[in-house]
Amino acid sequence: MRIIQYVCLSLFFISIPLLAESEAPTDKGPVAIVIHGGAGTILKENMTANLEEQYKAALKEALIAGYHVLINNGSSTDAVKTAIVILEDSPLFNAGKGSVFTHDEKNSLDASIMVGNDLSAGAVAGVEVIKNPILLADKVRTDSVHVMMSGKGAEEFAQANEIQKVDSKYFYTKRRWIMLQKAKSKDEGKAFIPTDEANNFKFGTVGAVALDHSGLITAGTSTGGMTNKRYGRIGDSPIIGAGTYANKNCGISATGHGEYFIRAAVTHDICALMEYKGLSINQAADHVINEKLKAMGGDGGVIGLDANGEVMMTFNTAGMYRASIDTSGNISIKIFKD
Repeated sequence: MRIIQYVCLSLFFISIPLLAESEAPTDKGPVAIVIHGGAGTILKENMTANLEEQYKAALKEALIAGYHVLINNGSSTDAVKTAIVILEDSPLFNAGKGSVFTHDEKNSLDASIMVGNDLSAGAVAGVEVIKNPILLADKVRTDSVHVMMSGKGAEEFAQANEIQKVDSKYFYTKRRWIMLQKAKSKDEGKAFIPTDEANNFKFGTVGAVALDHSGLITAGTSTGGMTNKRYGRIGDSPIIGAGTYANKNCGISATGHGEYFIRAAVTHDICALMEYKGLSINQAADHVINEKLKAMGGDGGVIGLDANGEVMMTFNTAGMYRASIDTSGNISIKIFKD
């Protein structure tokens, strides 16, 4: 009942206990979860109080739902899927319902998920009628011999495995449509990371990483990609090691300019630095995001957890939609830089 009470609290509290110490599990391993809703030029002076509240409410809903799975002995994989589905169903984020439009005035969605104990992974790219791509990505992981499927083939696999499909009109939102028309009028051949014209900040991918009682880490990522993208462009989100990675030591989900994240193999690189150089998850992420990636000209951010449940939320942009619950039950919901 305590968790329900906290759901009703103000959206603006930071780092307060979600569970009393006496209620925290003592005979099981720790649990933790961290989520993101994209990174970019997110400035407080450009955001209304009402819009800020909407974003925090959506982040909180996804975070609490994922954590509820964990404290009820659910797997980190189910927690990640639960959280991401909520973000995909929100029109606020560039994933699922809120996805941006391609140059051909369609919505092309990507997603991936990876489980750390056995390195199993699943991904889908360029799907147009799948309501929740993260669920299809996990079905690829569990019910096929492949890691990645794309386009019509992925949608046929979804049909055969009873993954929910929707009419393409489901993904239409006026804001994203206007964004496409403005992009086309500016540059017919250029795709770009989506920007909210009214508030001048970028939107992006959604993702989640969770650690469950058994010590299992799972990471997942979902996106609508770039506004005005052409020629079947695919970014980092469905690529294992670029947009998503998990092993027994860490789990990472990324958001940002995908071409850079692919070339830098960002999510795998962070975990490799931890394994081979003994860096902490925050040290490794800081090196990759604020040094290596920045030197390449790439912007964005990552979230993650290590095997002890240490939370990482690192970005080199003005802000990142992010939220976490650590192993002590402390909750944090933030948008802007500290």
